[in-house]
Formats: sequence, C-alpha cells, structure tokens
Amino acid sequence: MPDVADALRTGLRDPLDGLDPEQRAAASAARGPVCVLAGAGTGKTRTITHRIAYLVRQGHVVPSQVLAVTFTARAAGELRTRLRRLGVEGAQARTFHAAALRQLRYFWPRVVGDAPWELLDRQKLRLVGHAATTLDLPTGTEVLRDLAAEIEWAKASLVGPEDYPAVAARLHRQVGQPAEKVARLYEAYERIKTDRRLLDFDDLLLHTTAALEDHRGVAEEFRDRYRCFVVDEYQDVTPAQQRLLDAWLGGRDDVTVVGDANQTIYSFGGASPRPLLDFTRRYPDATVVRLERDYRSTPQVVGLANRVIGAARGRPAGSRLALVGQRADGPEPSFAEHPDEASEAGAVAARARELIDAGTDPAEIAVLFRVNAQSETYEQALSDFGIPYVVRGGERFFAREEIRQAMSALRTAASRENGAEPERPLVPAVRGVLARVGLTAQPPPGGAARERWNGLHALVELAEELAATTDGAGLSRYVGELEQRAAAQHPPEVGGVTLASLHAAKGLEWDAVFLVGLAEGTLPIQHASDDDAIEEERRLFYVGVTRAREHLALSWSLSRTPGGRPHRGRSRFLHGLVPDEHPASRVRAERGAGRKPGCRVCGAPLSSTMDIKLGRCGRCPADVDHDLLTRLKEWRVERARELNVPPFVVFTDATLRAIAEQRPTDERALVAISGIGATKLDRFGAEVLAVVHSTGS
Repeated sequence: MPDVADALRTGLRDPLDGLDPEQRAAASAARGPVCVLAGAGTGKTRTITHRIAYLVRQGHVVPSQVLAVTFTARAAGELRTRLRRLGVEGAQARTFHAAALRQLRYFWPRVVGDAPWELLDRQKLRLVGHAATTLDLPTGTEVLRDLAAEIEWAKASLVGPEDYPAVAARLHRQVGQPAEKVARLYEAYERIKTDRRLLDFDDLLLHTTAALEDHRGVAEEFRDRYRCFVVDEYQDVTPAQQRLLDAWLGGRDDVTVVGDANQTIYSFGGASPRPLLDFTRRYPDATVVRLERDYRSTPQVVGLANRVIGAARGRPAGSRLALVGQRADGPEPSFAEHPDEASEAGAVAARARELIDAGTDPAEIAVLFRVNAQSETYEQALSDFGIPYVVRGGERFFAREEIRQAMSALRTAASRENGAEPERPLVPAVRGVLARVGLTAQPPPGGAARERWNGLHALVELAEELAATTDGAGLSRYVGELEQRAAAQHPPEVGGVTLASLHAAKGLEWDAVFLVGLAEGTLPIQHASDDDAIEEERRLFYVGVTRAREHLALSWSLSRTPGGRPHRGRSRFLHGLVPDEHPASRVRAERGAGRKPGCRVCGAPLSSTMDIKLGRCGRCPADVDHDLLTRLKEWRVERARELNVPPFVVFTDATLRAIAEQRPTDERALVAISGIGATKLDRFGAEVLAVVHSTGS
C-alpha cells in the first residue's frame, strides 16, 4: 500500500490535512486500542474516517480488512460516503445488526447446515401475541409492544428467561405484568420462534456470536478477513453487542472506539457507557484522545450545554468533557414561560415564521419534545402559520392507531346526537367514549401503553379547550373540530420544520432548535423515579441543547389547556439557567414586595421556614446531591476547626442541604438561599462555590 508521500504524489489528499491537533492525534495514533472521547459537535465522524484513511494510506491495513460499525443505517451510510471521498474503497461500514446478518448468512451453511431461517420483521408482534395467548396474558397492541420491547431488552442485556425474574426485580423493571409471567412469555416466544425456524434482530447478534465462539474454523476465517475494527457511538453499546465485538476481536486489540458518555440516552434498551468508561482498564496501553472543540454550535449554545451537563451528579471522569465553542458568537439562548401549551406552540410557530421570513431554510429548524404525544399541538400551530413540517421518529398524531380508533368511536357517538341537544357536557361525553377504547383515569405502566394513553388524553384536553371557548358544544361540534384539524395538516414533505422527540433527534443538528415542554413531570418524565433515571433525563436534555447550531429557544407552560389552573413548574434542569428568573433575583424581589417566595420546582408559595430554606415545598422532589453534601460537611469541619467554633456557626445542616439541593453556581444564587447573608457571603462564599464547582467537574 502507498504511504502518505506516495498518496500525495498521486494526487490523493493527506488524510491528516484539515484536522485539529486532537483529531490529528486520534487519526494518526499507532495501530492498536484507541479510545476517542468525543463531545457533541467535535467532529467524531471526520476523525474516525480520517483514521481509517490514514491506516490504509500508511499500509497498516487494506480497506477490505476494516469493519466499522455504528447504530443507525444513516450513520453507516455517512461513514461509507466519507470514506469514498477520502479514496477508501472496500471498507465495511454497517450497523451492528447489518454486519451480523451478513456474517450469519455467509457462515450459516457451515454452522447450521440447512436453509437460512427467515428474519422476523412485522410478524414479531403477532408472534408475541400468540405466545401471550397460550399464557392467558393480555393481547392488546400496546401491551404486546411493551412485552416485545422487554424481551428485546432482556436479549440485548444477555438475560435469559430463567434469569429474568431475579434481574427484573433487582433493576426494578416495570412493564405492567408480573416478572414471572414475562419470563414464561419470553420462553414461549423463543420456543415458538425456533419451532417455526425464525430469527429476530436480536438473534442476529447472539447467533453470530455463538458461531464465532463455538466454531474454530468460522472464527479463524473471519479474523483472517477482518483485522481492524472501529465502533462509533460506543456509549450506546449493549452487552450483546459488546460480546459480539469481543468475538470479532478474538483477543486482538486493533480497535478504535468513539463515544460520549454524556450522550447515553438508551439505557432503557440495554445500552451502557461502562464499556467506554472502562476501556483503559481493559486496554491499559490504549491511546486516549479527548475531542472538546465544538465546531457545531455557537459559544452561547456551548456555554449553556456545559452548564446543563455540569450539574449532573456522579459523573465519572471519562464523561467530564468541557466543550469549547469554535464558531463566531451568536444570539443568547432564549427562555420563555407560557400559560398553556397552545400559547407555547403558537409562540414557537410565530418565531419559526420569523426565522423563515428572514432566510432560514425550514429544514434547518427543529421543534424537539420529550414524548411523541406532544407533537399534535405543534403540528396544528405550524399549520396555522402556513409552515410545512415533517414528523420524525413517530407517526403523525392523527395517523396513530389509537387516534384512528378514537376518531371512529367519536364519530359513531356523535352520529347518535343527530342534531339534538347533547345529553351531557362535552368533556364527560368524550371521556366516556374514549374509555371504551382504552383511556383510563391514570396513565398505565409501560412505555407503549403510556404513549397510547398520552394520545387519548390529548383528545380529552382538546375537548376541554372547546368546552371552555364554546357554549353548549356537543360531540358533533367536537368531531367536526377534530376533522378540520386533521384535514388542515400539511403532509410530510422535504424541507419542512422537523418535529421530533429528543430520542429521535440524536445524531442530528439544525440551525435553530426549539426545546419545548420543559415542565416538571415531562422533562424529567414523571416515571423517572430514581437518581439514575433522572440523570438519564438530564442527558437527554443535554442532547437536545447540543442539536442547535445558532438559535436555541427553551420554553415551558404552566398548564396543558387554555384557561387551566397553573399546576406545574418549569423543569428542575432549568434551575439556575434562566437569566430573568434567577433564584437570587426572584427571592430578593419577593422579599422586597412582601410576598412569600415560591417553590423553585412547582412555583407554589412557601410558608414553613424549612421550605423557604430549601427553596421548595415538601411535595416536590429533593434532588439533593449527596456527594456535594458530604464535601460541604467536610469543608465545614475544617473551617470550624480553623476558626475554633462549632460547625453550626459556619453553616447549619439545613443551609448545607439547601446548597446541595440548589447547587448555586455564582454569588447571586448563593445569597438567594435563606441563611446566607452578606457577612457569610464575604467570609465563605468563594470557598463554598469552589466546593460546588469541584464536585460538578
């Protein structure tokens, strides 16, 4: 193979040209284990493709010996395109599953000996349903989706049916069915699938791994073919994928991994950042390169992103990347509070209209939300402003199965009115109809079931809105309103504003991003009940922030419906980020006006001394940083010893707890905490803030 000098003489570009020092170090690292810790927008795809090109040009490997894997077909396609531009033809760039499928098909005759088994696709839910029927389990679509997802999680996590109950209990898995029944369903599903000679996507990884582990000849042929491995988005690897990678390597160490633990948002599917964070334990001689120069976003967006993730608790050292913006200055991120979701959506659409009129391509604008059920309000608002949009990562609201069923039931009920006066008020009538298609008083457990509930409940909220604005509206009027809303929507078209969940937005970027619905109970989601789940929600928020190149708008609403009673506050993740609502200035204003301070989470007035001290009411989550609290107490002991005073003279336990909950980042936030006046601020403020910053770093 030609070296770099030969490549230059033949007109091929030096693969190290145009790389910054850190990217160059990663691309030119010696063959062997390399770990690239790459923050958002730091050019990780550029780095790994140039590394492959460098290894090829240096003669360390031929293209056909390279296997690069990632997690989406789109990302794999991008890798292949960039490699071709660099003159690298023949390198394999695929998803884990696509690579495994290709290998399994090739080795199947040698390993199994008969015709390849058929790959399940849309039949999977039907097969799970058949297994559920044999066990007298519910067979509703949303239940089956949750059960199928749980089986996928178990297989991705290398948890067999026999071990599932114990593991599910230890990890507090909740899918709405007893763990023992889920285990029996899992076992029955696997048995039926094998009897019918079928494979699901998880089997591709497991069977390929088994072929390499159990058949020496297969392993030798594969390892002779592939010598160099690259894994993108390594923070998202599952135990099953890691085991397959180990089987591919077979004890070798020619592997480059790239990832960012701050962007781990798929734990619900079995993903874990541990392989990334533990890479140097496994390979003590590995080259580790940190990419922190952010070429995507303005310094203003980057600064906010760093503050969001800097507040995370328990961050391991390998995740502490501090992005440094490389672009020119841009506008400061904006924050807006609205009385209700319709007002919030209207404001977003109006601002999007302004950006488009000023020259921004609609395709360079995104509205990102936590759950797909939030999309309908924004679909309608964008339609009202004549803005085309594309729904990504989920069905359009009126195309969803539960919404189609509900519409059909509502039309039938409305036809019975036949122009007569409604027998009962609109909202109870709608609730009654929707109860027959699955709406319950409270959201059920399980992701798919909850998503369905959210969609049906959105129809109730539309009824509440109509009832509040129109006297005597009945089902006929309501159904007519729904039909108009459905008909008014623009069909998905290229070039429209993107509507997407935060999960679906991973790996994408836009000039302008609207992060909406940032209310407590939505982000973090209500069912995020423990510290790990809360921190994953924070990382999801961080992913949303880092999607924006230039314009970033963050918003929330106090009520779901127009005229509704304000019943929720902004997300806890916004605490200390909102300039006009900084806790210090807010508390001072409240004190000066003689008003009681409000809860920083839900906004409710505070009355008790302890609630005022902590800045929250007793009903809202504590969100205390126990690591910070421990360090604050250690600091207090040292200062009290130096001053020869009891520790409580420095700060009381309650004040330290308030600091550990609110995590003030500057003097304004620190003095906002009850019990910290000018004297203590002057005497201890800098030291306390240093402890806070050192714990969050």
